[in-house]
Amino acid sequence: MALQLIRFTILAAAQGLVEVPYILTQTILYGVITYFTIGFERTLSKFVLYLVFMFLTFTYFTFYGMMAVGFTPNQHLAAVISSAFYSLWNLLSGFLVQKPLIPVWWIWFYYICPVAWTLQGVILSQLGDVESIIDEPTFHGTVKEFIELYFGYKPDMIGVSAAVLVCFCALFFSCFALSIKYLNFQRR
Repeated sequence: MALQLIRFTILAAAQGLVEVPYILTQTILYGVITYFTIGFERTLSKFVLYLVFMFLTFTYFTFYGMMAVGFTPNQHLAAVISSAFYSLWNLLSGFLVQKPLIPVWWIWFYYICPVAWTLQGVILSQLGDVESIIDEPTFHGTVKEFIELYFGYKPDMIGVSAAVLVCFCALFFSCFALSIKYLNFQRR
C-alpha cells in the first residue's frame, strides 16, 4: 500500500515537473518581449517580479488545463468547461469590472479568481510604487493613489498575490493528480 502511494506520488510529480522547462522557456520568451514592449521601468527587481508572476500564471493555466482534462471524459468537454471558467475569470478579475465596482454578491468570485491575483501582483509590482502625478479632470494624485482608489489594490499585497498564485498551482495540480488516480473514464 505504501509502495503504491510512493509510486503514484512520483508519477504524478513527474507529470507536473515535465511541464516546468516548457513553462520556464515560455515565460522567458514572453516576459522579455512584453516587458520591454510595454515600457515598464527597467530595473532588475521589477523585471524579476514580472517574470515570477508570468511563470506562476503560465503554471496555473497549464495545471488548470491538466485538471480539466483529468476531471472530464474527453478533451471536448474539458474545452467547453474551461471556456466557461475563462470567461468568468476574465469578467470578474478586476480588470473589466474593477474590484470596488463588483457587486457584493459576486465579490467572493473575485477572491477565488486566479487571474485577479495575477493582475494585482503585476500591477502592484510594476506601478505600485510610482509617485508620478496624474493631473486629469476626473483624478488628481499619484499613480500609487490611483491604483489603490480605482482598482482597490493595497501596496503591500505583492507577496500575498504571489503566495495565492502558488496555492492555485498546488490546488490545480493536486486535483489533477487525484483525478487521474481515482477517476477512470476508459470504456472496455
